[in-house]
Amino acid sequence: MNLTKKIIIALILGIVVGIGFSFTSTSLFSSIDYWVLHPVGQIFLNLIMMIVVPIVFISIVLGTAGLGDPAKLGKIGLKTISFYLVTTAIAIMIGLGVAYLLNPGKAGIFDVSTVDYEAKEAPPIMETLVNIIPSNPIEALSSGNMLQIIAFAIFIGIALAVLREKTKGILQLFEQANELFMWLVNTIMKFAPYGAFALIASAIGNAGLDAVGSMAMYMIAVIVGLVIHGGIIYSLAIWWLGKANPIHFYKEFFPAMSVGFSTSSSSATLPVAMQIAQEKLGVKKSISSFVQPLGATINMDGTAIMQAVATVFIAQVYAESLGFNDIIIIILTATLASIGTAGVPGVGLVMLAMVLSQLNLPVEGISLIIGVDRILDMLRTSLNLTGDAACAYIISESEKRQEHKMT
Repeated sequence: MNLTKKIIIALILGIVVGIGFSFTSTSLFSSIDYWVLHPVGQIFLNLIMMIVVPIVFISIVLGTAGLGDPAKLGKIGLKTISFYLVTTAIAIMIGLGVAYLLNPGKAGIFDVSTVDYEAKEAPPIMETLVNIIPSNPIEALSSGNMLQIIAFAIFIGIALAVLREKTKGILQLFEQANELFMWLVNTIMKFAPYGAFALIASAIGNAGLDAVGSMAMYMIAVIVGLVIHGGIIYSLAIWWLGKANPIHFYKEFFPAMSVGFSTSSSSATLPVAMQIAQEKLGVKKSISSFVQPLGATINMDGTAIMQAVATVFIAQVYAESLGFNDIIIIILTATLASIGTAGVPGVGLVMLAMVLSQLNLPVEGISLIIGVDRILDMLRTSLNLTGDAACAYIISESEKRQEHKMT
C-alpha cells in the first residue's frame, strides 16, 4: 500500500474516532488525548518543524543561485506576488458571495451576551516590510522568522550566482545539505499516517459535536468557499496559465494536501509540498525553492475566505449591515493583511480582528467561531498549500515554454 492510501485511511479513521469520542465521557477522551493522541501528533509535528527552517533557507539559497540572473529573480518574484495578491482578492470575493447567499449568522440565533474575546494587535504593514531585512540573520534563523530567513537566503543565493566559480565549493555544500534534508523528509513521511490520525482525532474530539452543530451553517459557508476556490479558480489557472490537466495536478499533490490538513500548518508541510512539486509535478527546483516558501508565508487564500465569511457572519449576528464601501474595505484590508501579518501566531484570527476593527464591528464576535476554527484551519491550510504549488507549477511551466522557444 502506498503512502497516499495510508494517509487517506488514517484521515478517515481519525475523523471516525474523533466523532466517536463525542459520545464518550470527557474524562475518557482527556486521558486518551493526553497519553496517546497529543504525544503522537506532537512528535510528528516536531519532526517536520525540526527541518523546516534549514530546508527553507537551503532551498531558497539554491533556488536563487539556480536562477542566476538577478533580473530573472525579480521577474519571477513579480509574477509570484501578483499571482498571490490576485488569487487572495478573488478568494475574499468568493467568501463574501457565499456568505451573503447562505446567511450563516441570522440575527437572534446566537447569544452574544456572554461573548468575550481579546484581539491580538497585528504589526503595521510598513513595519513588516521594513523588518523583512534582518538585522541579525542568526536570530532570524533561531526564531523561525520566515520573511527574514527568505530575505537573507535570497541575498546569499544572489551572491553565489554572481561569484560563480569562486564559491563553487559552498554551492556544492548547499546541494549536499539539500539532499540530506530531502532524505529526512522521506523518512519522516513514513510516520505521517500515524501523526495524521492522532492530530485529526484530537482536533475533532476537542471541538465536540455540540460546537460543530451550532456553527454548522458557518462551517458550510467556509467549506463551500474553499471548494469553489480550489476546484474552479485554481483548476482554471492550472489549465489556462499552466497548460495542464488540473486532475493530474490534484492527484499528484494530494499527499501534501492531506499532511497540511492534519497539521494545520503551511510551514510544517512545506518540505513535503516542495518535494512533491519537484518530483511528482516536475516543477523546476529553482522555481519551487523560491515560490513555495514565500507562499507559505504570505499566500493565505483559505484564510482570506474564512475572514470574508466570518466578517459577514459576525455582522449578521450583531444585526449590522455592510454597505458597498464596507465590502471594498474588506477586500483591500484582508488582501494587504495577508502580507502584513505574515508569521504572526494565530494569523487567521489576527487578520480577522484587523478587518473587524476597520469596519467597527465587535471584535468579541471572534469568540463565536473559535470552537470550530481548528477544524476549518485544517481545510484552509490544504487550500493555501495548493495555491503555493499551483503558482510554482504555472511559473515553472511558463519558464520551460520560454526556454523551449529560445532553443
